[in-house]
Amino acid sequence: MREMDVPLRRVCVFCGSSPGRSPSHLQAATAFGQALSARGLGLVYGGGAVGLMGALADAVLAAGGTAIGVIPQGLLEREVGHRGLSELHVVDSMHTRKRTMAELSDAFVALPGGLGTLEELFEVLTWAQLGIHDKPCGLLDVGGFYAPLLAVLDHMEREQFIRREHRALLIVETSIDALLDRLAEERVPPRPAVLGPEET
Repeated sequence: MREMDVPLRRVCVFCGSSPGRSPSHLQAATAFGQALSARGLGLVYGGGAVGLMGALADAVLAAGGTAIGVIPQGLLEREVGHRGLSELHVVDSMHTRKRTMAELSDAFVALPGGLGTLEELFEVLTWAQLGIHDKPCGLLDVGGFYAPLLAVLDHMEREQFIRREHRALLIVETSIDALLDRLAEERVPPRPAVLGPEET
């Protein structure tokens, strides 16, 4: 759990191991890494050296920042583990990877990515909903990349599968500075560790 008086020090970023089709995705990853370093914030991420993951870490390191990677042994070669990081934690499984990333971080952000990015984002959102952590969760919507996903979430809220307060747990911005400002200011409201059927 993140205490209210603990400052934002490290941001965990979920993003693609592919560069994606649009150059704007790679540009956003680079700009996000530069912004983290400019604010003195450390990066925690999946440890890869390719795609958006690599561009993000390279930007942090080039700006003199701290980049911590966490990668399962089985993905070390497939995702091409970054060998120039401040720290690289090689772990035994995806479960350990996600737990370690969460423990090392004070907030979470998703940049453009694929299934793995979505899975990681929704797990930390679910943990926030259940009261497992009180760390803010953000999404950088680069060029409308996440517009279809946000529409689905709005639909799920209208259909009463997501409560309004839980939908609001996801901080969405198109501006890097606006997103980082909100992550530094916002906290997840206290929640029970277990929710009743009417609260899910």
